[in-house]
Order: sequence, then structure tokens, then C-alpha cells
Amino acid sequence: MSKTSTALVYGLNDVPPPAKAALAAVQHVLASIVGIATPSLIIGGALGLGAYTSYLIAMAFFVSGIATFIQCKKIGPVGSGMLSLQGTSFAFLGAVLAAGFAVKGKGGTPEDILAMIFGLCLVGSVVEIVLSQFLDKLKRVITPTVTGIVITIIGLSLIKSGFTDFAGGARAGEDLGKPIYLLLGAFVVAVILVMTFVGKPMLRISAIMIGLIIGTVVASFLGLVNWSSLGSAQLFALPIPFKYGIDFDFVLFIPIAFLYLVTAIETSGDLTANSVISGEPVKGDLYMQRIKGGVLGDGVNSAIAAIFNTFPNTTFSQNNGVIQMTGVASRHVGLWAGGFLLLLGLFPVVGSFFLIIPKPVLGGATLVLFSTIAVAGVRILASQEMTLRRVYIMAVSFGLALGVTLVPDATQHLPPLLKQVFATPITLAGLSAIFLSLVIPEEAEAEVEIT
Repeated sequence: MSKTSTALVYGLNDVPPPAKAALAAVQHVLASIVGIATPSLIIGGALGLGAYTSYLIAMAFFVSGIATFIQCKKIGPVGSGMLSLQGTSFAFLGAVLAAGFAVKGKGGTPEDILAMIFGLCLVGSVVEIVLSQFLDKLKRVITPTVTGIVITIIGLSLIKSGFTDFAGGARAGEDLGKPIYLLLGAFVVAVILVMTFVGKPMLRISAIMIGLIIGTVVASFLGLVNWSSLGSAQLFALPIPFKYGIDFDFVLFIPIAFLYLVTAIETSGDLTANSVISGEPVKGDLYMQRIKGGVLGDGVNSAIAAIFNTFPNTTFSQNNGVIQMTGVASRHVGLWAGGFLLLLGLFPVVGSFFLIIPKPVLGGATLVLFSTIAVAGVRILASQEMTLRRVYIMAVSFGLALGVTLVPDATQHLPPLLKQVFATPITLAGLSAIFLSLVIPEEAEAEVEIT
């Protein structure tokens, strides 16, 4: 029994018996497996990567396993040494897709697209690695208001992709919005809600995955699932570093570099929440050492992700909920979870299962996932005292970000470098929020407070 918190069955440094550790690890994997696979699935589908997608999903599992091991084990200064699962970040979807479409628009092959994306992500990881050592100073610029705005915009910008799949997918053509698609997507949302609010804790943490499974079974009875593709799926594959080569473009790099800045702050928040749940200190040298190590781990793990052909890695916040429900905060459980994920990554056939999921089923699940990202941003904003200063920072940042989303042609006459910055809603929201936070004096807050 841990001495850190009477609410915990096993504390941070406790070592549960193998059977109990494995069971707890499985629950963490179930809570994160959909989140790990979905970014690769969306990017592969949007960029027309086809046969490459199952391998990309497999590498997402493989790297998430390595990253989780590093984060929980703590290797030198790298890692938080806490039960913190790692997975593919949703925050980078918009910027990665923009880079991919830019290469595709110039006639690039799938290999060219992937080489550019992984090159940008590899260089970008250095940003987070460096920033990890200056977190105390960084928080003066990247405030909860800025972070909340950016996370909200990330969620809102992804909803379009989720709802497109909900209605049948981008390639549905004239069939987009068929009643059968909408009903199937709505059914998946309903299953997720039932599992979340009616089911037992084990069902609750697996709600998204259960929704996908039940939705796919129903879709198969409707003739919407192509099971034959599983027969040609590759059973086993060894990870190959730089399988698709590497490339770089400074213009395309700017939005991705900015997102590494944001994820550094987001990760520090997730690890702080983890410390609270685990009964560990949230101030002092040990706390700051864990936060810096965790963010450094995020950066190193994102570099490993780029090397092994997958997308940026980050700390998953949903696993904090698993710790709360199970009462198991032991970092040794994370080592088991990392091992399970690594094994999944060696079998691309697992990724192929995600490819057979019909778009409306996937859309129902991603619509919930992406919307919760936006809600997470709103919760951060709501936790701050709503002064007139913050209201106007939010108003201008949201207005600009949603403006370029709704009217993308507004930036068409800008130079390429500026266009890449201002046409990306996430980057524009973040930069405008940072600028206004620096320009509008804080001392005026108390005088203009909203009542």
C-alpha cells in the first residue's frame, strides 16, 4: 500500500504482482488504442496514402510503446518517471495535413509526402527538447488563456474531418450524407454515450473502442464492411528507420514548430494532473524535475517517432482517468503497457483492422474525440477568471482563427511564408493570443473585471 495517498491501491513506486500489473496495463492500452491509431488513419485517408496506412498505424503503436517505456522508466533526464502513457498527438493533424497537401499539390508521391512530414517533425522535436529546459520562463508567455484558445481551435478545426466521415467520407461523392450513413454515425455516438454514462468503469474507459467495434459489426450486416482486405494484410514487419527518406521545407515548418511549443505546455499540465492523482507533490524541485523530464521525454519520443515513420508523440491525458478509476498509479504498470503497445506495433495486420472500419463509424467516434478536445480547451479557459482583458484576447483570437477557416481565400495574396502562418488557424490563434497577452497590460484586469 502506498503511503502517498490513501485513495491509491498502488502508489508511484509500488510494484504490483505481475497479474495485477498486466491487467491494469491492459486497461490503459484499451483507453488509448483508438487515440494512438486514429491520427495515422485520418492522415492516410486524407492524403490518399492507401496501402501505406496500415504500416503507419503499426509504427504508431510501436513508437508509443517505446515512448511509454521511456516516460515511465525515466532514462537519465529523459522521462517523468510517472505512469504516463504516450501516444500520437491529435494537435498536429491540421499542420501535418497542410504540409502533406502542399507536397501532393506539387505532384509529390506518397513517399515524398511522408519524407517531408517526418523531416518537419524530426526538426520540430528539437524545439520541444530545448523548450523543456525553460518551462518556468515559457509559462510567462504561454499562459492558460493562450493554451486554452489553441486547444479549443485544434478541436474545432478537426471537427470538420470527423463530421465528413460521419456523413460518409470525403470520397463518398454524391452519396455523402445518405441517411444510412448519418444513422450509423449517430448510432456509434449513442453507443459511446451509453458506455460512458451507464457502463461500469472498465466499459467507460473503453467506450470509444466499444463504439467502433459495435458500429463495425452493425455496418457489416448492412454490407458496408470490406472484410476481404484483411486477407492481404501483412502479418509481421520489422520497423525500418527513415523508411521513406527525409525532407524539409522552412515555410511548412513554422506551424509545426509552434505546435511543439503548445504541446510542451499541455504536457506539463497533464503531468501536473497526474501528480495530483498519484498523490505526488505539485511544487518544489522534485515536481519541476518530473515536469522538465516529461516534456523532454515528449520531445525525444517525437524524434523517435519521426525516425520510425510515424507522427509526433505526446502525453495522453485520458490515462489520468484510468489511474483514478483503478487506484493504480504505479509506473511499473506503464512498463507493461509499453510492452503491449510495442508488440502490437510489430503486426501491421492490427492496423489493417482499423482500415476496414466504415467512414460513418469512424466519424461517429472521431466526432466525439475531437469535440472533447475542444471542450478540454474551453475548460482551461473557464478555469480562469473571466476579465474583460481575457474576453477580448479570446474574442480576437477565435475570430481570426475561425475567419481563415471559413474564408481561406482571405490570405491568398500574402507572400508564401506569411500565408503559411496566417492561413493556419491554430498558428494564427496562438500567435494572436500571445501578442495580445503581451500588449494588453495585466494590471488593467482588476479595473475592468466582468461581474
